[in-house]
Amino acid sequence: FFEGMKAIIICIVFLVRICNCNAGRVSFSLFHHLLVSTERTAETIDEKPNESIAVMNQDVREVVIIGSGPSGCTAAIYTARALLRPLLIAGYNSGGQLMLTSDVENFPGYKSSVTGPELMEDLFVQAAKFGTEIWRIDCTNVDFSSRPFQIKTVNATVYAHSVIISTGAEALWLQAEAEESFKGKGISTCATCDGFLFRNKSVVVIGGGDSAMEEANFLTRFASEVTVIHRRNAFRASKIMMQRTRMNPKIVLNENKRVLRWIGDQSTGVLSGVEVSDVNTKVVETIDCAGAFIAIGHKPNVGFLRGQIELDEKGYIRCEGKTTMTSVPGVFACGDVMDSRYKQAITAAGSGCQAAIDAERWLEEN
Repeated sequence: FFEGMKAIIICIVFLVRICNCNAGRVSFSLFHHLLVSTERTAETIDEKPNESIAVMNQDVREVVIIGSGPSGCTAAIYTARALLRPLLIAGYNSGGQLMLTSDVENFPGYKSSVTGPELMEDLFVQAAKFGTEIWRIDCTNVDFSSRPFQIKTVNATVYAHSVIISTGAEALWLQAEAEESFKGKGISTCATCDGFLFRNKSVVVIGGGDSAMEEANFLTRFASEVTVIHRRNAFRASKIMMQRTRMNPKIVLNENKRVLRWIGDQSTGVLSGVEVSDVNTKVVETIDCAGAFIAIGHKPNVGFLRGQIELDEKGYIRCEGKTTMTSVPGVFACGDVMDSRYKQAITAAGSGCQAAIDAERWLEEN
């Protein structure tokens, strides 16, 4: 619709200008104003693309960013400032894991703590300010077999010369009773992000691998006691990590326990304990805790790719060397979907900047 309006207005302006009359000069000013207004309207945030957008699916965009979060929004900011007019397909549940974080205190630029949703809203607004078009719908599948690349959503198909993937990784949850009520409040999946909130309090860590042991050891800097709960009688963590954990006087290992439900004030999200069951004896007990950290792994959001780009042994997107280029030239990845190590908002944002610069330079050369 907007492209059609623009074409009509341009034709009218051309006809009026060739008349070489004073009225033409006035009309040109009016039509120019309408043209600019049309362009600005087209750049607003779309909750759901309508049929007119689907009609424009043959327009090839310079760059399409799939997924939001700090990495996707940063990539959008940089590509927009490079005048690439990016399309950000943010997803229905846009914002990534920060949307489940109550207080963020380690993201530069904020004098006091900010909630995860507030931080993401700031990033969306900044991206839109520079001309990013944002669709809050999901990408269903892609076709990277030829250029221009094809990206499909629920009701539109988009073509692009380059693509940046920033779909993140989803933390695995226990799905125990009352878990939803305490997510992002009493229950977290990131000790580095939220450990400081539980200074001099008892916390629990759920898991038995290296990640769980790293979280537990880190939390002893703040918590008065850390209880590691594992459903098996043997931990999967490396020997060096288990040795470090067992030598830490603040850590208690609790094996053969399965989490049944979370206890606390569900209306406020204040956690007070966890109910566990012994996998052998079935005896149920309650462990007091003010906070809980689930460390049973992450799953990168790559299902929509359907094997079109190379992944590493953990299922994360593999990039070439120190760049963000994937196995498909012109397709880049950033954030937690390609990072199985750091998983921080600031490192995700940094990689979003890298992907934007890599995409811009690749477009210049190709």
